[in-house]
Amino acid sequence: MIIHVVDAAVADLGAARMQMALSLGWHIVVACLGVGMPAITLLAEWRGHRTGDVHYRLLARRWARAMGVLFAVGAVSGTILSFEMGLLWPGLMGVYGEVIGLPFSLEGIAFFIEAIFLGIYLYAWDRMPPTAHLLSGIPIVLAGVASAFFVVCANAWMQQPVGFRAENGRIVAVDPWAAMFNPSAPAMTVHMILAAFMVAGFLMASVYAVAMLRGRRDRYHRLGLLLPLTVAAIVTPVQIGVGDWAAHTVADNQPIKLAAMEGVFETARGVPLHVGGIEIDGELRYALEIPYALSLLAHWDPNAEIRGLNEVPPADRPPVNVVHWAFQIMVGLGFALLVLAVWLALSWKRRRDLPSSPWFLRATAWSGVAAVVALEAGWIVTEVGRQPWIVYRVMRTSEAVNPAPGLVYGFVLVTAVYVALTVATVYVLRRLARDVPVPIAPQERDVTDYKVV
Repeated sequence: MIIHVVDAAVADLGAARMQMALSLGWHIVVACLGVGMPAITLLAEWRGHRTGDVHYRLLARRWARAMGVLFAVGAVSGTILSFEMGLLWPGLMGVYGEVIGLPFSLEGIAFFIEAIFLGIYLYAWDRMPPTAHLLSGIPIVLAGVASAFFVVCANAWMQQPVGFRAENGRIVAVDPWAAMFNPSAPAMTVHMILAAFMVAGFLMASVYAVAMLRGRRDRYHRLGLLLPLTVAAIVTPVQIGVGDWAAHTVADNQPIKLAAMEGVFETARGVPLHVGGIEIDGELRYALEIPYALSLLAHWDPNAEIRGLNEVPPADRPPVNVVHWAFQIMVGLGFALLVLAVWLALSWKRRRDLPSSPWFLRATAWSGVAAVVALEAGWIVTEVGRQPWIVYRVMRTSEAVNPAPGLVYGFVLVTAVYVALTVATVYVLRRLARDVPVPIAPQERDVTDYKVV
């Protein structure tokens, strides 16, 4: 049953959507670092304790400082997002808040646990036994993963709304646990968490790849590249398999989104997979076609039926070119990162060392950007591919937006805030990168053992 609310003006709807896209697109990168970076940092600290190698300890301390900065700015951007959910989309929260409130509440608990233990971890260097300090970082990792899980569960519900009934315009029979653990949640949450580790690993490795291209080939920089890159390389092939699982979930539950992802306009059997192409006048042109591949990949049957966009009215179709090309970019970059991971694995198997080619360092230097672009492209597929619905086939985005005029001014203000936040974050992180590994203090003896150049 579709619940109708007053449609918003087109300009205000566009401003609200752009503001939400900016906020989510900015926050998701920081959030991924908040999920993946603590685990990589703990891995470096554990290796330092186990091997006695001071380079690992220095890496852990430097990364911990960056974690503190990123947590702070992530808290700011996350707070902005939480306010935007109520201010920009009162139609959604007012009607369905009791249905999806549970994962948001649990995410708040996870956030506070992460904040508490991050404070302990940052300020307890050499004030706790090494094992105890290492263990104090584990709740940070678990809480970060839990936060991502709960938030994506809420978004997955928007893709496949369950756990309630609508009667006479009212929501009844609410089951928040069923809503949170909706059929789309397993694939989407695993896909997002693995993406977070990929983004964190490739971004961290890319920093050290740039330094090595500039001639810093000491052990500190080699380990700074190798450790996070190894984590990302291990996760990448797993992520591609999970991505196939997620695509099957879309095929089963959101066939019109799949049609937009692949540019399929007519319902048919034995549908080819499209590589490239552009939608012109209701037809995908200039695409390379792989016969029967889409039907096979979507339903494990080369003759399976794929529903086309012609099954729904034009007003109910997502923008094909945006969704199709975002999907192409995500998949293409994912396989490019897989090639980099295989390159590393083959070199390590043969020589127990990084590849000697400077092209490997160049590729690694760009891998962080590639991982972020793939992440953003994936979220474009997820969010734009659901349009025009904010709750799939239940509530339109135009029905959920705040009907008050002037939302465009809020978009301008929030844009200015994010520009300032970006400049401040980059400035602080660059200062940390150029500084000594950790603040010189009596209790931090590792600083005197080795100086990073």
